[in-house]
Amino acid sequence: MDPVQFLPWAIFGGITFGIWAVVNYFSSRSSRAAERLDELRDPTLRNRDQAADGKTGMGAMVEKAAPALSRALQPKTDLEQSALKIRLANAGYSHPNAPQAYLAIKFATLVAGCMIGAGFGITSWGMTQKGWTSIIMGAGLGFYLPEICVWFIRRGRQEKIFLSLPDALDLLVVCVEAGLGLDAGMRKVTEELADACQEMCAEFAMANMQLQMGRPRREVLHDLGVRTGVDDMKALAAILIQADKFGSSIAQALRVQSDSMRVKRRQMAEEKAQQTAVKMIFPLVLFIFPGIFVVLVGPAAIMMINGLLKK
Repeated sequence: MDPVQFLPWAIFGGITFGIWAVVNYFSSRSSRAAERLDELRDPTLRNRDQAADGKTGMGAMVEKAAPALSRALQPKTDLEQSALKIRLANAGYSHPNAPQAYLAIKFATLVAGCMIGAGFGITSWGMTQKGWTSIIMGAGLGFYLPEICVWFIRRGRQEKIFLSLPDALDLLVVCVEAGLGLDAGMRKVTEELADACQEMCAEFAMANMQLQMGRPRREVLHDLGVRTGVDDMKALAAILIQADKFGSSIAQALRVQSDSMRVKRRQMAEEKAQQTAVKMIFPLVLFIFPGIFVVLVGPAAIMMINGLLKK
């Protein structure tokens, strides 16, 4: 397609986007009376303007644009909102504004992917089926790209927490058996393993802060298991809740959980070691065997070819 023919489409898109932005800006503005009512319902909104003024550059721009961009992708039900918050918390984004920022980024990548796909498809094939397919593929890739990134981040974080949890539990057992309480033991683990187990220590530090704020220990431990998303951490939280409820020994419960997790980690290592022989078959067949075959059979094949040519 000629770029001159593409120019009216670009002008139409720019004008449409500008009109939509202006209408959305004026329609989203609320009166001062409505803002005062919102502040009475939620006192944390009173310092919203001061917090926004303290941020400059790209951070302030993203924070201002996030509500408008994320409005189209907001979950419709409370169950979907809860699932989104848990998924982001498992990836390490437990800030209250994390879902809004995530949806804003998702919408921005959707628009960017659609524009890139439109530019490539229309310039290559024009307004044909291939051009529309390119637009749809670009939009789909941009829409699911944040999902893929969050999935990889969440998986890596959960694996780090799973691998560092037995060591943290061993140190916590030593602290509890030495006379420290569970809260003081978690604080000591956070201080000692801050460099080696950053994700685990961050979760323990948040749990300690919530306990200091006055939240019940049962709720704090339950949120700790849900926030990490690791099954062993959920089991540990359940065991500690039961031990605290029935008055049993916390040190004994921690020791049993640590031993079971260490056995599980050793079994996973043995399973991966047993899978090594099967996984090595494909590199051997594709890369090593052809080289060995050439080295062993190559000279004999050359001699046979020379013998046949002499005859």
